[in-house]
Amino acid sequence: MSSVQRSILFSAADRYGSVVLVFVATAILARLLSPAEFGVYAVVNAVTTVMGASFLEFGGGNYLIQKRELSTADIRSAFTITLGISVAIALLLFVLAGALSELFAQDSLKRGIEVSALNFVLVPFHGTISALLRRDMKFGTLAVCNFATGAATALASIVLAMAGFSYMAPIWGGLAGSIVFTVMLLASHRDWSALRLSLLEHREIVNFGLYSSAVSVINLFYNLAPQLFLAKVLDFGSVGLYSRAINLTQMFDRLVAQVLNPVIMPAIVAQRRAGADLKAVYLEAIQLLSAVQWPFLIFVALMARPIVLVWLGQTWLEIVPLVRILCIANLALFAACLTYPVFLAVGSVRDALVSSLISLPPSLLVVLCASFFGVEAVTGAALATLPFQTAVVIYFLKRHLAFSSGEFFRASLKSGLVTFVMAPGVLGCAALTEAGMLTSLTGLILSFPIAGLGWWCGLIMTGHPLLHQLRDVAGGLLRSAPRLRPSRPA
Repeated sequence: MSSVQRSILFSAADRYGSVVLVFVATAILARLLSPAEFGVYAVVNAVTTVMGASFLEFGGGNYLIQKRELSTADIRSAFTITLGISVAIALLLFVLAGALSELFAQDSLKRGIEVSALNFVLVPFHGTISALLRRDMKFGTLAVCNFATGAATALASIVLAMAGFSYMAPIWGGLAGSIVFTVMLLASHRDWSALRLSLLEHREIVNFGLYSSAVSVINLFYNLAPQLFLAKVLDFGSVGLYSRAINLTQMFDRLVAQVLNPVIMPAIVAQRRAGADLKAVYLEAIQLLSAVQWPFLIFVALMARPIVLVWLGQTWLEIVPLVRILCIANLALFAACLTYPVFLAVGSVRDALVSSLISLPPSLLVVLCASFFGVEAVTGAALATLPFQTAVVIYFLKRHLAFSSGEFFRASLKSGLVTFVMAPGVLGCAALTEAGMLTSLTGLILSFPIAGLGWWCGLIMTGHPLLHQLRDVAGGLLRSAPRLRPSRPA
C-alpha cells in the first residue's frame, strides 16, 4: 500500500470516527435546542470564523505544508506570527462583541463571541503542530487527537445543553474540544523547541500570507454570508433552518472530502516536487471524486425527508426542500477540494485569489438580494452561483494544466453514468416511504444497501477507475494483514 493510500486510511478513520460523534451529538442537540437557539450559535460561529480566516493564514498550516525545504527558522517564524495575530484577534473580538450583538439586535451574541474568542489563544499551538504532522503524513497521530477532541466537544455540548445552557452549550463544548486537542498534540509532539519566538523568516511568510489569507477569507465569508444576511434581514429561526440544511448537505464533505483534504495538499505538492504530470493527476482525481460525490448528493436529495425525520426529528421538517435544492446545486462542486492545492502546487496562489474575486462578489450580491425574499430564495440562489464559481475556477486551472473542455467532460462522464444507475433504486425507496408503505426508518435502512448495490453495478458497467483503486486498497490491506496477526509459538 502506498504512503498516500495509507494516509487516506488513517484520515478516513479519523474523519469517520468524528462523523459518528457529530451525528450522535447533532441528533441529541437537535432535540434540546430550538432553531432560534441554534441560529444564535451559527451566527457566533460565522463571525468568529470569518475574523479568524482574515489573518491566520499568514503563518498558517498551508505555508508550512507547501514549503519545499522547511527549516526550524521557518517554523518558529510561522508560529510567532500566528501567535501574535491570534492574540490580537481574541482581543479584537472581546472589544467588538458588544457592537456585533447590537448590529444583529441580539444581546446573547456578546457572551457567545467572548467565549469563542478564547479559542484563538490555542490556535498557534495546535495549528503549527498539526500542520507539521500533515506535512510528514503522520495521520495516525492526528486521528487519535482528533477523535479525542470530537468526543470532548460532543460530551461537553450535550451535558451543558441538558443543564440548560441553551445556545452556549455548543460554544463551551467547542472550547473544551480545543483545549483537549492542544494538550494532546503538545504531549505527542514533545519537541517544543520549534515553538519559540522568532521573526527571522517573516518576510516570506507574510508575502505568502497576503494571497493565502485573502483567498481564505473571501471563500469563508461567502460560505457563511447567507447566515449573517438571514440573521440581519429575517430572524435567527431562519438562520437555524438554513444552517441545519447546509450541515446535512455537507455530509459528503465530512465523510469524503474532509478525509481527503488533509492528504490532498501534501500529496499534490509532493507529486509536483517529483515532476509528475499534474494534468493527469487532476483529471484522475476528478474521476474518483465525482464517482462518490454525485451519487451521495443524489441519495441525500431523494431520501431527505426520512433522513431529517430519523436524524433531527419532526421539528426540522421545514429544511427538507432546502436540502434537496442544495444537493442539486452542490453537484457543481465535485472538484472543489482540489482547486486550492493545485494552485499551490503550480505556484499560483495569486490566480486562486483572482478567480475568487471574479466569482464570489457577484455571487454574494445574488445571495444578499435573495435574503430579502426568504430562506428558500437564498437556497435557490445556489443553483446559479455554484455552477458559475466552478466555471471560473476551471477557466484558470485550464491555463496552468492545459486540459481541454473535452478532456474535462470525459473525466466526469463515467461518474454521471454511475449516478444514473444508482438513482432508480433509491427513488423507489423514497416513493414507498412517501406513500406510507414503509416507515422513515425502514425506508432509510433499506435504501443503503440498494444504493450501494446500484453504485457498485454502475462502477462495474462503466469500468470506472475508482473500481481499480478500491481493488488496490483492498489488496494492500490483505497483504498487510499477516503482519498484524500475532505470531504463533513454535
